[in-house]
Amino acid sequence: MENIKNVLIDSHNGLKIPLYYVADITSTTGPNTINRENVQRKIVVSANVAERDLRGVVNEIKEKVDQNIVLPENYRIKYGGQFESEEKASKILFFTSLLALFIIFLLLYQEFKNLKIAGIILLNLPLALIGGVLSIWFTSGIISIPSIIGFITLFGIATRNGILLVSRYQVLQKQGVNLYDTVIKGSLDRLNPILMTALTTALALIPLALTGDLPGNEIQSPMAKVILGGLLSSTLLNIFIVPIVYYLSNIKQQKNEI
Repeated sequence: MENIKNVLIDSHNGLKIPLYYVADITSTTGPNTINRENVQRKIVVSANVAERDLRGVVNEIKEKVDQNIVLPENYRIKYGGQFESEEKASKILFFTSLLALFIIFLLLYQEFKNLKIAGIILLNLPLALIGGVLSIWFTSGIISIPSIIGFITLFGIATRNGILLVSRYQVLQKQGVNLYDTVIKGSLDRLNPILMTALTTALALIPLALTGDLPGNEIQSPMAKVILGGLLSSTLLNIFIVPIVYYLSNIKQQKNEI
């Protein structure tokens, strides 16, 4: 340090002066490298998350940082890494889900040419959401990217069940069967196909749902659990809710026509 202090440097008038005349030379510690991003210095603080959901941990970190840390001027904190990727993916999947619902509605309207019928079939979506949300609640308690994908998949399966019922009702009504018998007979006719497809799908997903702790199943297991829960609630409630709603909506229409 003494040698560094006595290093001679040029002054403005051409004279040689020791470095310690114009600078304080001290021994201290600091980063061995200086990282930059977008021409700005940055320090990366990283951590791994275990037995907690990533978003919940980051939200807790944000809360504690805001309460206990006052940043100096020109300093800021940016939360990135896997959390940042998940946040972007969640936004994309949210808009994708809305687009899927819109396309499903358009296809139903194109098929049945009736807004009321399309709405009755779409009743299966909240019925499926009930089981999906409950399956998350009783298992991990975390709404992750795979579980959101499971919900999107569930929309298609639940809509198919509604189409099976309503299309059968319309065929029977065209044959001259009265409304009450249409609902009873149509529901019985479609009970076996609905239960068969639901059972087949469930049997295929059970192994994936039960092996979530094995390597490689981190994505498949949450998705399978959501679909299983949604299938259960959608299949059970679909058999009762959709026929009742169809009957009530059509009997009101018949009374208005009379």
